[in-house]
Amino acid sequence: MKKLLFLLFITSSAIAQDKDLTIESSVMGYYQGLYPKSLKWAQWLTDADKYAHAKENTYFILPATALPDARIAEQITLKSIQENIADLKHLPYTQRISSEQLVFDHNGNKIIYNYKGDNRGKFSSIHYPESALNNDFHFNTKTIAYTIDNNLYLATEKDSIIAITTNIDKNIVSGQAIHRFEFGISKGTFWSPSGNSLAFYQKDETNVADYPLLDITTRTGSLKSIKYPMAGEASEHGRVGIYNVKNNNTIYLKTGEPIDHYVSNVTWSPDEKTIFIIEMNRGQNHFWFNQYDATTGVKIKTLFEEKHPTFLQPIYEPYFIPGTEDQFVWLSERDGYFNIYLYNTEGVLIDQLTDFKWEVTGIKGFNNKTNCLLFEGTSADGRELHAYSVHIETKKVTQLTKAKGVHNIKPHSNGRYLLDSYSNLTTPKQVDVIGTKKGGISNLFSAPNPLSAHKTGRIEMVELKAKDGTPLYGRIIKPTNFDENKKYPVLVYVYGGPGVQLITNSWNAGASLWMNWLAEQDYVVFTIDNRGTSNRGRKFKEIIHRQCGTIEIEDQLVGVEYLKSLSFINSDRMAVHGWSYGGFMTTSLMTRTPGTFTTGVAGGPVIDWKWYEVMYGERYMDTPQENPEGYKIASPLTYVNDLEGKLLLIHGTVDDVVVMQHNLAFVQKCIEEGVQIDFFPYPMHPHNVRGKDRVHLMRKVLNYIMENNK
Repeated sequence: MKKLLFLLFITSSAIAQDKDLTIESSVMGYYQGLYPKSLKWAQWLTDADKYAHAKENTYFILPATALPDARIAEQITLKSIQENIADLKHLPYTQRISSEQLVFDHNGNKIIYNYKGDNRGKFSSIHYPESALNNDFHFNTKTIAYTIDNNLYLATEKDSIIAITTNIDKNIVSGQAIHRFEFGISKGTFWSPSGNSLAFYQKDETNVADYPLLDITTRTGSLKSIKYPMAGEASEHGRVGIYNVKNNNTIYLKTGEPIDHYVSNVTWSPDEKTIFIIEMNRGQNHFWFNQYDATTGVKIKTLFEEKHPTFLQPIYEPYFIPGTEDQFVWLSERDGYFNIYLYNTEGVLIDQLTDFKWEVTGIKGFNNKTNCLLFEGTSADGRELHAYSVHIETKKVTQLTKAKGVHNIKPHSNGRYLLDSYSNLTTPKQVDVIGTKKGGISNLFSAPNPLSAHKTGRIEMVELKAKDGTPLYGRIIKPTNFDENKKYPVLVYVYGGPGVQLITNSWNAGASLWMNWLAEQDYVVFTIDNRGTSNRGRKFKEIIHRQCGTIEIEDQLVGVEYLKSLSFINSDRMAVHGWSYGGFMTTSLMTRTPGTFTTGVAGGPVIDWKWYEVMYGERYMDTPQENPEGYKIASPLTYVNDLEGKLLLIHGTVDDVVVMQHNLAFVQKCIEEGVQIDFFPYPMHPHNVRGKDRVHLMRKVLNYIMENNK
């Protein structure tokens, strides 16, 4: 085992502590004030260089460069709004603030309230049904798109309701996210810039198998079926519709054959005449960036295409440069990392704007005055997230956020200012305004340490090396009263799968507070992000292709060997716990590395990838037909007889992400082979256990670990 740098950070919560965390307070800490506060509902005004934030029952509006001083702020109080909307009980969360108007939801209505100007006190409302979901409001046209069941509707300011789709067949679903939220898809409707048309996803699930979930809340129990496309089986067919608001007409893009492919990344051209989408083969290793006529649905051309031997992930939409109709930027990882490429609408690559050996994670805006694109990226330290600008012509890159840590920015619509909210190991939460031209920073809010009075242990960041020399980032939590002469038992907390990063230079290093609680029970809690996880580039991620579990286990064992090298670790008392992909990893570690851990707790684990969904499963494993040996090697079912130690499996009984068939199959295999394990269901919970029942869950997990890790 090769050990690299050892980076030590001690949180300020390790000073002057006397209160004990409880399982209840650590799990429900957000509601008990144990997580850092922030500047409430901070946002930019849409038409002025001003920002707004809320405190108690008042909105405060200040110039971009002013500190949050109530004496100079323009104030909008709950009482002043109640003078005109009497049944408003609380200050509403405002989705949009301009120099004269607020936009918020109230009692099934979208309210546009005039708090200033000639129409002060007047308001208009757009009503939508109580059962409406996926609401998508276009401010200029005062129109709301929404779904009820499987159909898509519009509500207008005149209180008229328009049914865009009227499918009786429940297999045809419109206006919702498709492809199970993969490929960067998070919603199902897309307004054109002026609101003249609405693009929407539609999926046909006719050929997708029904999967039964048992509802025990009914008198005799009843089955609720969901559509669940399993790897190698029939999948949904997606397409894009376009509804013209003016003529009440709907057309569909003529994407053609094969219908068994993916459509995503829907983007309107600035002139609303065309629409751009990604079309990708089911194998997810070849996509086409296509342009369609928004009136006829006819394909105009393919601007470019990308191929790769393993898989592609086009998760970012193109971003049109403001003030142009023919230039856009595209994020591609064709060179190994997501970088920024400037194209025109003829498909000509004008320039590659960045050439980082780290990840660009999103385009955030544009400053017309400086001709600079604003974006976020990890920086060379993959544990951080920062804001940058790049000049479109000179390609000069400027880092806008200076403090170490994880930054989340909200740019003003004109790109001149950023609202920057960030944290790091010693900064619970800080909110600043940053000027994107001169780089000036004004601090608006600094949160106190919410854990200053509690015993929360010592957090250290470590950097290890995988067998091939790749740096791996880890986190270790020690008790407050740590004694290097003692021998401590260990819990390794694991996720290990794509799309997630656990180790970050953020408050508490990204750890959940129950980990701090366990450390105070004289435990060491350790986590490492193995290869396959996010924000480290294509090579780091794709190495798991067709062999989920193998490389991840190899890297987790690097962490185990590091722990064993520490004089204060009791290597005979090591436990492992994880959920979802982490449940898969926990079960795999217990069965494929027997004797490494005395105890494991696996929540919602994938047990065999053939029972997981098409979109995610086939990306990383190909189909069971294409990769039968890889599926067999990856499945913990293959190694049931090798299990040593105590293993608890947990599952929500209506899990629609990792269906309970996974866990039950493992239990059945254990019964067949005479292997003893423990199993605990959480009735009527989906993929995770939330709310007050989560306290029960974490007590179950932690008690099991402490009772058996001996």
